[in-house]
Amino acid sequence: MRPAASLLLLSALLRAEEADIVVYGGTSGGITAAIQAARDGRTAVLIEPTKFLGGLTTGGLGATDIGNKRAIGGMSREFYQGIHRHYSEAAHWRQQTREDYFARRPHGNSAAEDTMWTFEPHVASLVYDGMLKAAGDRVTVVHGERLDLKKGVVKEDGRIVKIVMESGREFTSKIFIDATYEGDLMAKAGVSYHVGREANATYGETLNGVQVGHARSHQFKVEVDPYVKKGDPSSGLLPGIEKEIPGSDGSGDRKVQAYNFRMCTTDAPENRRDWEKPEGYDERWYELALRNVEAGEDRISWAPTPMPNRKTDTNNKFAVSTDFIGQNWDYAEADYPTREKIWKAHESWQKGLMWTYAHHPRVPENMRLAFQKFGLAKDEFRDNGNWPRQLYVREARRMVSDYVMTEKNCRRTEVVEDSVGMGAYNMDSHHIQRFVTKEGFVRNEGDVQVGSKPYPVSYRSIRPRASECTNLLVPVCLSASHIAYGSIRMEPVFMVMGQSAAIAAGLAIEAGTSVQDVPYPRLKERLLAVNQVLDFVPTAPVGRGVAKSTLPGIVIDDDQAELKGFGSVSTSTPGFVGEGYRHDGNDGKGAQSAKFTPDLPKAGRYRVAFSYGPNKNRAGNVSIRIRHADGESTVTVNQKSTPSGDKPFRPLGTFDFKSGREGWVEISNAGSDGYVIVDAVQWLPTGE
Repeated sequence: MRPAASLLLLSALLRAEEADIVVYGGTSGGITAAIQAARDGRTAVLIEPTKFLGGLTTGGLGATDIGNKRAIGGMSREFYQGIHRHYSEAAHWRQQTREDYFARRPHGNSAAEDTMWTFEPHVASLVYDGMLKAAGDRVTVVHGERLDLKKGVVKEDGRIVKIVMESGREFTSKIFIDATYEGDLMAKAGVSYHVGREANATYGETLNGVQVGHARSHQFKVEVDPYVKKGDPSSGLLPGIEKEIPGSDGSGDRKVQAYNFRMCTTDAPENRRDWEKPEGYDERWYELALRNVEAGEDRISWAPTPMPNRKTDTNNKFAVSTDFIGQNWDYAEADYPTREKIWKAHESWQKGLMWTYAHHPRVPENMRLAFQKFGLAKDEFRDNGNWPRQLYVREARRMVSDYVMTEKNCRRTEVVEDSVGMGAYNMDSHHIQRFVTKEGFVRNEGDVQVGSKPYPVSYRSIRPRASECTNLLVPVCLSASHIAYGSIRMEPVFMVMGQSAAIAAGLAIEAGTSVQDVPYPRLKERLLAVNQVLDFVPTAPVGRGVAKSTLPGIVIDDDQAELKGFGSVSTSTPGFVGEGYRHDGNDGKGAQSAKFTPDLPKAGRYRVAFSYGPNKNRAGNVSIRIRHADGESTVTVNQKSTPSGDKPFRPLGTFDFKSGREGWVEISNAGSDGYVIVDAVQWLPTGE
C-alpha cells in the first residue's frame, strides 16, 4: 500500500466508531449476538437500518415455528421464558383471561411450562428491550443507518476494515456479523452466495428445484381460467401468472419463495380496525381470487393462529392467500429503491386482498363474514397504521461456504460434528410461481412441506471461506441449500445462531485468529456453558409422546410410513407415538396418503389399531384401507372423537395376515372434511 493511501486509511479509521463486534441487522439473531458480546465483557454496536428491532419476531410472527422445541436453548429459550413471565401477570390479559387462552392450548403452549411460544408483537419488543437493557452500555444500538451498497465495505488482506453507511457514518471492528435477512454485508464483502433454488443434482437432494409434482398443498382445488378474457389465450394472462411452464421437476432456477406480511388481527370489536380499500386498488390483481371463489373454492383463504388477548398471527393458506406469489424474485439483489417498491407492492396487494375477501360482492357471503369478523389490532404497530413493520423475507441470499447444509442434514442421513445449534422444523418452501397447465388452468408451483428430524447446524455454515473473508460471521443468511434453509429459517434458530456467532467471534478476538481458525472444542465448551442445545437423538418428549419401545406388538410410526404428502409435522396434541404426528394441512384432498407396512414375523391373526390425537378440527370421515390375507377391508374413522382402545390407539379390526411385508394399512385424505392426522399403526397378535 502506498504511503498516501495508508495515511488516508488511518485518517478514516480515526473517524470511525469502533466496537469489539459490529452487528449489522437488528433481527432476532442480531439482538442475541449483540447481547452475548456484552455478556462476554465486550462492546458491540448493533446497527438496524430501520427504526425498530426484532425483525419478524416483533413484526407479527408470534406463532413460533420450530417443530421440536427441545432443540431450542441458550438465549433463545430465555426469550420465550421472558414471554412466559410477561403473560403470567394477570394485568397483561385484557381481551380474555389467561385461563381461557390456555384452555385451548394453541400452538403447543401449556400453562404448566416455563416457556411460552405465542405472543403479541409489542410483547416481543418489551422482552427484547428488557434483555438489551440488562446488557448495559456495552451494547450501542444504532437505528436508521443502512450500508452504502457501492462503497460500504472496506477490506484489507481478506479482512473487513470498516463498513460505511449511506450517511457517511463509519464503523470499525475486530469481527463483523451480518444478521440481516438480505445478506448485504456478506455480499459486499465478496462472500459467495446463491439466490433461488439449486437443482436436486447439485447437492444430491430430492426436494430442491422446481416442484410441480410435489406442490399439492396450498393448491387450487377447482379449475380457474387464467386468461384476461375467459377462454381466450390471445387476451393475455391475468397479473401474477407466468407465461412459461416451469422446468422439469428438480431443475434449478433463480426464483425465490413468496413473501407476505404476518398480520396481527383481532375479533375484539373495541380493538378491531376494519379492512380498508388501499389507495390505487386495481381489481385486475384480484380477478384470480374472485374467479377462484366463483369456481367453488369455499375454504377460508388465510390462517389466523390465536395469540393472547384475542389476537392472531395470520399467515398464508390455500391457493390465493396472503403470499404475493412470484412478485419478489428481484428483491434479494436489488438496490434500496427497488426493494422499497417491491415492499410497498406487497403491502398494497395484501391490504387489497383483505378488503376484497371482506367486501367484494363476488365473494360468497360466508367468506365475507369470516373476513369481516377480524381486522387489524389497533394497539399494535401504532407507528405504522397498525400494519406489520417487517416484510416476511423468507429467504434472499444464502451464503456458500466450506459446508452447505442440505436435505441430508434435515433427514439426519448426514450429521455434522461441529454443531452451533439445531434446526427442527419441516423442510418448508412456500409457492414460487403460478403457471398455466396444458389443460389451460392456473396452478401454483414450489410448495414443499416435508418433515425433518432435529439436526445440528454446522459452524462452517455460518462463517465464509477463509479465502473470501476472515472476520465475518453470517448467522441468518447462512450456508444452506434452498430446501434445507426452508427448515433452518425459523426465528428461534436465528436467535441461537446469532448467540453462537458472537461466542465464536469472542474466541477469535481472544486468540487473535480468523473466524475459520476458532478451535471447535473450545467453541463447543463455551456454547454448552450458555446452555445451547447442540444435538440430541430424538426421543418422545416427556409427558407428551409415547415411546414406541414401550408399546406391545409391532408398531410402525409415521416416520417409517410411505408418504405421499402429509409433510406437516406437529406435537401440539399430546399422546402421540414417538416424536410427533403428521397432518394433511386440511389441504390437497385426495392427493395425500400414508401406507404403513409391517414386517410380520409369522402368519396369524392380528388386531390392528391406529393412533391419532382427537380435536374438533379433525376430519370425521377418514378412510383407512387394511390389506390382509383375505383381501382388503375399509374402515372410516372419526378423528374428532377420542380413540376407544388402549391409549393412544383406536382398534380398526382383527384380521388374518401372512408373514413378511404383504399386509399394510393405508390412510388417505380423499373426501375428508377436516384435518387428517397420521401417527402410528399397531399389529397386536391375538393368539387365536
